[in-house]
Amino acid sequence: MLKYIGKRLLYGLLVILGVVTLVFFLFNILPGDPARMMLGQRADAESVEMINRDLGRDKPVGVQFAGYLNDLSPISLHNNCDTDSYWYLDPEKYEPYGTIVKLGTTSVVAKMPYLRRSYQSKRKVTEIIATAFPQTAVLALTAMLFAVAVGILLGIVAALHKGSWIDRLTLLLSTLGMSLPSFFAAILIAWFFAYVLSDVTHLNMFGNLYTVDDYGCGEYVDLRNLILPALTLGIRPLAVLVELTKSSMLEALSQDYIRTARAKGMSRNRLIFKHALRNALNPIVTSASGWLAGLLAGAVFVEYVFDWKGMGVVIVDGLEKYDFPVVMGAILFICILLVLINIIVDILYGILDPRVRLN
Repeated sequence: MLKYIGKRLLYGLLVILGVVTLVFFLFNILPGDPARMMLGQRADAESVEMINRDLGRDKPVGVQFAGYLNDLSPISLHNNCDTDSYWYLDPEKYEPYGTIVKLGTTSVVAKMPYLRRSYQSKRKVTEIIATAFPQTAVLALTAMLFAVAVGILLGIVAALHKGSWIDRLTLLLSTLGMSLPSFFAAILIAWFFAYVLSDVTHLNMFGNLYTVDDYGCGEYVDLRNLILPALTLGIRPLAVLVELTKSSMLEALSQDYIRTARAKGMSRNRLIFKHALRNALNPIVTSASGWLAGLLAGAVFVEYVFDWKGMGVVIVDGLEKYDFPVVMGAILFICILLVLINIIVDILYGILDPRVRLN
């Protein structure tokens, strides 16, 4: 088992390293000069050169990449003579936190990964992500809960009425849900439920989880703004789970033990929910865990349409302003999150089913 976990962790680390390399070189060959974006019309050659020197963009690409890896690594090298370039200095001792060993003018330190600072706001990228990610997490979890609950229910109904108009209707809805682009679905749903039916639904086309009180009493949680984004984001996994639940239920209902239980007079509800559904849940859980990771990464368009202040808005805003550290940090954070979720799921599979470890 330890060997299996070690292999999963090694593969995950290699994937993260590959993404880090790809993201760094991709954003370093993109057109646009962050120094000119920061200075605006005041951008003279001397100021641009000074800003690029401060950002480290005047160095060779290989040196910049080594510095980027050093910032991201939890075990890093620190130049003791450079007291201005490191955010993890102890302000009282003027030394790095977590110093492991000192080697002359260099220290080996243990620290949290440093995603650098925004070109525009000067805030740490970690602070920006810490503010935005909870919004995306709430949206993704709500969408996934909606998809799982409704998808399993409709899948069971379709399986029990195979060949009927109900089965054909769920197939039509599933096909439509899987083929509908998220961006178009978001616009369509926002227009229909928040504009055409606004007098009935009382929903907003745009909004965040937190709304400022009109009477100056601060912010409060407004769950109405969560309904339409979660509905839009949950359509695709819902469509997949309906068909997956239907096929898994039909396979389970065709097993010998189900026919035996039915012959012994077991009630229909107990037969369906205690035996058939329980044995049909394995592929459903697998798909749901994969979709949850995908929703955390794929909410960009939905968040942008509904102006939901999550990772999607952060990424789009960073791209518009050439704020490369923010975009790079957000992409790396999402990548690491996906890798960790997949590793955890793989390890759970290995624990539950030894055949997975052998393969």
